[in-house]
Amino acid sequence: MLRWGCNCARLAFLWLALPSPCNAKEDIEFVAEHLPEVAMDNRYASLPLWDASAATSDTPAFAVQSAYSRTETGNLTIDGPLFSLGFSNALRGSWRWGMLAFYDPLQLRATRDARPLQTLFSPNTPIDRPAPAEFRHLDGRAEDFGGGVFFSHPRKGKWLGEYTWTAGVLWQRVSLRDYRLDYRITDGPQIGMTGRIDFDADYTHVAPFIGLQRPWTVGAWMLSPRALLVVPLPRRGIEGHITGPGFDLHGNTEDVGEGKHFGDLSVTLGLGVRYGQSPLSIDLGALLTQAVLEPHIHRGIDNNYVLSASWQFR
Repeated sequence: MLRWGCNCARLAFLWLALPSPCNAKEDIEFVAEHLPEVAMDNRYASLPLWDASAATSDTPAFAVQSAYSRTETGNLTIDGPLFSLGFSNALRGSWRWGMLAFYDPLQLRATRDARPLQTLFSPNTPIDRPAPAEFRHLDGRAEDFGGGVFFSHPRKGKWLGEYTWTAGVLWQRVSLRDYRLDYRITDGPQIGMTGRIDFDADYTHVAPFIGLQRPWTVGAWMLSPRALLVVPLPRRGIEGHITGPGFDLHGNTEDVGEGKHFGDLSVTLGLGVRYGQSPLSIDLGALLTQAVLEPHIHRGIDNNYVLSASWQFR
């Protein structure tokens, strides 16, 4: 352990030499958008739709679902629990209707990260951008909450056999708070400049969705492959705020002609696994597919995990 008597030069050298997936090519604005968007996809992969909508009796069905989500890029992370409730009941014939609600209190964290500083939300920022920079002291939160209604209908097809399709609409709000980082430019004309950048905002969407589940029985196990398409509407511009020596600027990429980027179409795949008549189901498919697909769908993401389980009541 370093002692207080260590000289400042040595401390500075060790600080700069800390191993880190730094110097990433994706800029801070780019990944600041992708972190909460991937968390949104993890939420869609963990909606309490499937146990409630797959019920075939005339009785009500309830589902309690919980999950843990973690997304990483460089030294930036967003992680935390996901909580949701689902309910469905018979409508007419084999049709069912249902409701769901969710609340995800996530944390945004970083100790030290290095990547380009970019501010497309504010083209008048007096910095030659993108500028190599170091970012510190992220300790924020992201709350994703909302609810929706859905309808489901079991079918029997020539190729799929017996399956259930589900469609509905969500209302959703992603609230980013204290999503701010201290920056220091590490190279170029403004080397040594310091300031703060933040991405606090509320993004509200209405998101229609449609999905399909096909249960399979393998011995005493029930395997339920599923797919869900969600379209958050409308897409939003990225909001940002940056301060530095002599400037304090707010902006939105939509307002300055840099486009609407927040709220991507989402396709999630899952595989529910249940033993016998147990009310507990674990989605091992989402754990695998969200880990494999998200780093390709959202460039700049290094790792993504979501482990989801549901408990069904009849």
